[in-house]
Amino acid sequence: MTSKNEEKLLLVHVPALVAVLINAEDQKGSALTEQEVIEIRDTSQCIAMPIDVAEKVAEERGYSDIDPENVWQEWLQVKVELQAGT
Repeated sequence: MTSKNEEKLLLVHVPALVAVLINAEDQKGSALTEQEVIEIRDTSQCIAMPIDVAEKVAEERGYSDIDPENVWQEWLQVKVELQAGT
């Protein structure tokens, strides 16, 4: 049994990383480069929270955020999905 002190934590970007990237690209007025996306990921605010709390945050938000470990690939996919929705 895992004690409360040993509970696994997940880093959650607040605001959501995808929202920060969309805003950064809008502000730039052109596509972000891979290096820019990584820099934004690395400098964005995060909060460490238990996995069950992180899941509730995503549920309340209405969408899952980009996985920071696969930020570039997932960002490219989000852009495809956003373009398909317009």
